[in-house]
Amino acid sequence: MRPSGSGKSTLMHILGCLDFPTEGSYELGGVDVSGMDEAALANVRNAKIGFCLPTVQPAGLAQCMAQCRAAPDLCRHPPGERRQMAEAALERVGLGDRLEHRPLEMSGGQQQRVSVARALVTDPDLILADEPTGNLDSVATQEVLNLFRDLHEQGRTVLIIPHEPEVAAEAARVVHIKDGELRAQPRRRAPAPRHRPPARPPAPARLRRR
Repeated sequence: MRPSGSGKSTLMHILGCLDFPTEGSYELGGVDVSGMDEAALANVRNAKIGFCLPTVQPAGLAQCMAQCRAAPDLCRHPPGERRQMAEAALERVGLGDRLEHRPLEMSGGQQQRVSVARALVTDPDLILADEPTGNLDSVATQEVLNLFRDLHEQGRTVLIIPHEPEVAAEAARVVHIKDGELRAQPRRRAPAPRHRPPARPPAPARLRRR
């Protein structure tokens, strides 16, 4: 959680290996990356980090498959392998039956899942999600948050930067940033229970005549 101008962009750039800290060190997966050069940082980004941005169509009106295959981290893979990796990522977020759909043929939540799939396409250890639900209604927001929880339960670290307190309430840990400093760090807690649609009431019992 943070107000505008608090240093969120700088923090995201450092965590995403897009910038260097002015002092101290940054370890990712037990490796100090703060002293690496640009080429080494690019390799770390490609292998370990996935970026999930607010709902956008990075390839214009391109189909889901084309959007995932256009992910920058896939450029070093041959075309056939890129397609396989993109298809696997889309299936992982529940869009295996919409590979050829275009953005206008999908809901807001489904479009955001395409963005998550692009972040997952290289199977990263860390996912950085900058306001991933900012343009979504409450139903689509919960859909995306449930997806992030599934990814976290699979062993990935998911860092979400939200505006909405209700989104932050879904996290296992909430950290506040203000004036470039990490301030309140509440103790780690269990994440809020997954939202489920209400169960149907049981059918009334019927008496059998003898």
